[in-house]
Amino acid sequence: MYICKNCGQRYVTDEAVICVNCQAPKGMGDQFCPCCGSQMATSMRICQNCGVDVVDYGYGTSNKSKVAAGLLGIFLGCYGVHNFYLGYIKKGIVQLGCIIGAIVFAVVLIFFMEMNGPNETTAIIFPLLLWADVLLILGVEIWAFVEGVMILCGKINRDGKGMLLRN
Repeated sequence: MYICKNCGQRYVTDEAVICVNCQAPKGMGDQFCPCCGSQMATSMRICQNCGVDVVDYGYGTSNKSKVAAGLLGIFLGCYGVHNFYLGYIKKGIVQLGCIIGAIVFAVVLIFFMEMNGPNETTAIIFPLLLWADVLLILGVEIWAFVEGVMILCGKINRDGKGMLLRN
């Protein structure tokens, strides 16, 4: 369990990115040890109580590669692969779910069209729904491509645990 370096209170979860007590972003502050919570002088790098490096505690370098994550985002990102790789599981599930949902919807739509045959209603609605489906897939593709580029450019530089990505 991490402790806020600004106010000394425990984070609600290890995944928290902000302290709910003082609203400081995770890792900001220099008054308390993030491991044991003891108060420290602002110039100290090593906690005198527990001996951890307070500057890098919990924020070291990840074993995840920035280049690998960026390329996964560009080439396989529509399936959420780069987010699963980095540990952003919920975002990966959303991307994967959008793609699977769009594909299933297109198959059901085509099957429905084949079963009922062409008529006035399907001649208008079918192309509109198919285009909406294509736009959803294209939107997820663009979203993933942008995330991949942002990872390679360093705008997204941490994994799901808050650790810096390797170069």
